[in-house]
Amino acid sequence: MKNRRELLDQLQTVRDYLRWATSYMTEHKVYFGHGSDNAWDESVFLLQAALHWPEPLDEKVLDSRLLLPERERVLDFLLLRVEQRMPLPYITGRAWFAGIPFAIDRRAIIPRSPIAELIEQGFAPWYSGPPIERVLDLCAGSGCIGIACAAYLPDADVDLADISTTALALAQDNICEHELQSRVRAIQSDLFSALAAEGKRYDIIVSNPPYVDAGDLASMPAEFHHEPALALAAGEDGLELAHGILREAGDFLSEHGLLILEVGNSATALEQQYPDIPFTWIDFERGGEGVLVITATELAEVRGRFVE
Repeated sequence: MKNRRELLDQLQTVRDYLRWATSYMTEHKVYFGHGSDNAWDESVFLLQAALHWPEPLDEKVLDSRLLLPERERVLDFLLLRVEQRMPLPYITGRAWFAGIPFAIDRRAIIPRSPIAELIEQGFAPWYSGPPIERVLDLCAGSGCIGIACAAYLPDADVDLADISTTALALAQDNICEHELQSRVRAIQSDLFSALAAEGKRYDIIVSNPPYVDAGDLASMPAEFHHEPALALAAGEDGLELAHGILREAGDFLSEHGLLILEVGNSATALEQQYPDIPFTWIDFERGGEGVLVITATELAEVRGRFVE
């Protein structure tokens, strides 16, 4: 970055900072993938957060002059974003998932799963049982998936399970923010271990576990290394947790239940491992891949075939 004082003197308006931020991020080839996919949109989101501006920026405010503390805050955000490659949601402390705002920080990965599209549709057409009463968000992290399920399924109770106590503390903050304490609870559990004694069955188990294989983890852009490795790394083939989830999920599903499991780029490895198992892979209208659905009945038919 050029001399900070010069920038503060030369850049005065919202338009100035949008133009310069876009150029600055483009010049330094920052990676986009935590809420936007281009420098302009990222700059807009950054300024909205830095200026505490609740509405989309439009022509009416572009030529507004910023006060010195506002200009300082915009530059501070940009330094974190470009020089330290910190993802924008960690800078702003907010992320959106399924149209819902969430508190986010480095205790959990940033919400970005295509599963949001399924939640918004009430899991149709994949779930065809009676009204959904119980949902488990396994490997819940910030709780965004499970809390979104509670928002879109107002008659359902939701459990958020994760091995990380720090991630669950963030999830609890989000539960409280959305005033869902009566229907959503956070449970520390290594996969299903802490749930077994309850004998509970779920209509939907939805899981976005760690699924990044060792090769991909080593080559990921710097932005991802701000996220907790525990929430990303899943062994040499990316399937370290997927095996256990597939092996045990049937014991926790109702007879009409459905497992939704995201394995991302490790989908190929999963199909190679289990070529005869009827995974159904979802095509998303808004993009995204590597999410499978499998029913309780299908899991029962292949019981005992998953790796220990």
